[in-house]
Amino acid sequence: MMDEQVNVPVQGPNAEAKQWAMFAHLAALAGFIIPFGSIVGPLLVWQLKKDVDPFVEKNGKEAVNFQITIAIAAMVCFMLMFVVIGALLFPVLVLVWLIFTIIAGVKANDGVAYRYPMTIRFIK
Repeated sequence: MMDEQVNVPVQGPNAEAKQWAMFAHLAALAGFIIPFGSIVGPLLVWQLKKDVDPFVEKNGKEAVNFQITIAIAAMVCFMLMFVVIGALLFPVLVLVWLIFTIIAGVKANDGVAYRYPMTIRFIK
């Protein structure tokens, strides 16, 4: 006898979970206004809403890990400014940060758990 659950559709995260996951990623844009807001924003959203849904928890961790990685890369760029190369790398880093943050927010809103490339996963 065949398994009757073969054609059961997989249910993704609900609309609220998708929205909070998107906010976890896009909260990093607070860094334009508040010092260290790019880390504090996603950290706050993740800590406040991680119990809403596992999708929110996963995206929140990913967002925080990426923002910490970018902060470390920005410090390295700052130190390399004494050798001039940092002045060239920093604008590229900011552009990559902005593009990946927006892509992650859009993907989270679509119900896809986005993993940032080249991210150190401090929080497991």
